[in-house]
Amino acid sequence: MRRPLALALLAFLAMSAGCTSLFGPGELSQEQLNENTSYDWSTDATATYTVSADEYRAVYVLDNRTNLSVYGRNTFGLERPLDVSAVKYQYPNGTVIGLNDSDEFAVTQSRERATITVPEKGGKVAFTVPRNGKTFSTPTFVDGASYEVVLPPNTDVAVPLLGKVSPGGYTTERVDGRIHIEWSTVETNGISVRYYLDRDLLIFGSLAGILTIAGLVGSAYYVRQIRELERRRRDVGLDTREE
Repeated sequence: MRRPLALALLAFLAMSAGCTSLFGPGELSQEQLNENTSYDWSTDATATYTVSADEYRAVYVLDNRTNLSVYGRNTFGLERPLDVSAVKYQYPNGTVIGLNDSDEFAVTQSRERATITVPEKGGKVAFTVPRNGKTFSTPTFVDGASYEVVLPPNTDVAVPLLGKVSPGGYTTERVDGRIHIEWSTVETNGISVRYYLDRDLLIFGSLAGILTIAGLVGSAYYVRQIRELERRRRDVGLDTREE
């Protein structure tokens, strides 16, 4: 009896995960979608993510598309609508508008995805998503495209034990004190970056140095104790080589 109840509870959680109710995602907040945020539109990559401590700002080049569907994943690995805010669109001529500026510019939401529809083909669309921690990851919504991740100031991924970037085949460049990670083409379903603060590297180096010194001191003490034991054995007439 308990097992069917547990399975039913698990199914309920899986159905409702990532949604504010059992019957679907919560209603979109127009205030959130129309927040005023500035974006760096000067990007050559198909998708550019500028990461900060509590959010990231994404800019997508749409080319011949009029919509973009975006999603994240919940704890069960199921798709859920991405919690976007401050949605903007830049026309090919450079004019930037918000959702209130055009009836043809809209964000709709299903149980699994949020779909951004823009007024015309081409141009760029941008939005902001909350985040935290020192790991940034996102599905790749455009297959075979170029991607760029701009890390927060004073962070890096160069040390393998502290930083990790997936997939491979990327290049890094420091511009204005921030690391830019670039992929010319991404064929995988997602990208992931684990970075560290510059001060973390100093702490890690200091800790490694302390452990190294402690190891050397311990080894020296161990060798000294062995030699002292050998001396005592000789003093009492034991042949240490035969023993």
